[in-house]
Amino acid sequence: MNAYALVLNAGSSSLKFRVYHRPSAVDEWRLAVRGQIDGIGTAPRLTAKDDAGAVLADAPLDSAVRDGRAALDALAAWLHGRYAGAQVVGVGHRVVHGGTRYAGPTIVTPQVLADLRELIPLAPLHQPHNLGAIEAVAARLPDVPQVACFDTSFHRGQPAVAELVPLPRDIRRAGVQRYGFHGLSYEYIASVLPQVAPEVAGGRVIVAHLGSGSSLCALRNGRSVDSTLGFTALDGLCMGTRPGALDPGVVLYLFQALGLSVGEVETILYRKSGLLGISEISNDMRDLLASDAPAARLAIDYFVYRAAREIGGLAAVLGGIDALVFTAGIGENAPEVRRRIADASAWLGLALDADANATARGATRISTTASPVSVWVIPTNEELMIARHMGVMLGLIEART
Repeated sequence: MNAYALVLNAGSSSLKFRVYHRPSAVDEWRLAVRGQIDGIGTAPRLTAKDDAGAVLADAPLDSAVRDGRAALDALAAWLHGRYAGAQVVGVGHRVVHGGTRYAGPTIVTPQVLADLRELIPLAPLHQPHNLGAIEAVAARLPDVPQVACFDTSFHRGQPAVAELVPLPRDIRRAGVQRYGFHGLSYEYIASVLPQVAPEVAGGRVIVAHLGSGSSLCALRNGRSVDSTLGFTALDGLCMGTRPGALDPGVVLYLFQALGLSVGEVETILYRKSGLLGISEISNDMRDLLASDAPAARLAIDYFVYRAAREIGGLAAVLGGIDALVFTAGIGENAPEVRRRIADASAWLGLALDADANATARGATRISTTASPVSVWVIPTNEELMIARHMGVMLGLIEART
């Protein structure tokens, strides 16, 4: 491989990466390597597999890998050893928040970085690490173009009422609106629906992106018309450590009656609530499903309840639904959660096929053939979506030179 493109998804304690190549300019991006560095700052470890799933690396890293920049240095050393002499043609990044200014992928410039730093308060768990990876790549590969792809972009163009936050106009003019997130995941699902489920691709579809971060998106003809995440990634569904929809008066109570600081409230909302806060056991659905503790069952019950409630709300927005799609970590791998959500949503006209649901692998229909509303499991691929966007942006650069 003479040249490759790199896709990065940087978090607080992990750096996920994908290596893509194209045999020719007209070919689809092909996955060469996928992997991650976990345990940054504690017990860092590099794992990587090729496109067939064969293990390429699974080893601890030096304890000096304590932050994202050090993790990127370790990744660069590993890639150099594997692809010595190969050219990096571009680096694509998942960036959680693009605000109102960035409604699509963009080539990173100093001004773009400055604009995105201003959005850190709206995505404090993700944005600093996303931008830190961009800065680290720029320092190491200053001549390699970088493309920022935003989780908010896919939702731009929603009806005005779906974006509105009902606060005074001067506050709304300062950028307070509903943005929506997980857009790269939803965009990927919308892109494959015409092949996987052509009979519903142009219709009314609700996609359930269920994972550590969870949300729902209402699609009409493959476009986002509403979603459960709003101004920040705290809204909507119950998540691993985030509460989802919350009466604003609760936040006032935390400040006024309990006397908590801004930092303490932020920590509660982003790191101590959701499944973890309810169960006091784990933020991981797998742990909760394996537990007999009443608090674990309550956390699952609430997760299912909120998902079913929000599905009903988005069905009202769409005027009915033609299909429900499950994706992301929980959506793809927890048949019990899918079953319970589908059962709670049966009034919409969907009937699950128990065997298909229990054995679903890959893109699979899990509803009965007689079900008026079809139900699907479709694995998401945000990294491939980023690679596609990066290819388009790199093509624009080539066309200008």
